Amino acid sequence: MRVQRGFTLIELMVVVALVAISAGAIAIALRDSAADRLEREGARLAALLESARAEARATGVPVRFELAAADDPAGAHFRFVGLPRATPLPSRWLDADVGAQIVGARALVLGPEPLLPPQAIVLRLGEQRLTLATDGLAPFGPSALSTP
Repeated sequence: MRVQRGFTLIELMVVVALVAISAGAIAIALRDSAADRLEREGARLAALLESARAEARATGVPVRFELAAADDPAGAHFRFVGLPRATPLPSRWLDADVGAQIVGARALVLGPEPLLPPQAIVLRLGEQRLTLATDGLAPFGPSALSTP
């Protein structure tokens, strides 16, 4: 009678699969939720800015994106100035802890000209920072995510 030593290939494959599933679950659980929320906020803001930019071009009306004052009576965090009332866009962050700063200006100019000056806005949530920028022709998009 032959004595079997070691593991079969099936047993090894099952163990490797279990380790891979466990490592994936741990990686998801350890992801920084602030970075996740900031990325989601950045993607939403980029979509809103591009929507307002397209509306400005379509209507020929100058549109600006401005940050609201901290004591805004309507509770808004930001606003789109110049859009027709028929085009309502959100005015609050998804996460109330998000802060923002427009780089080098008081407002982002969104149109109606198709070519705009380079512009950027920095979103922050806790220690995380996300910069959305455009060169004036390309759409707004993330340019850097960093932790100071």
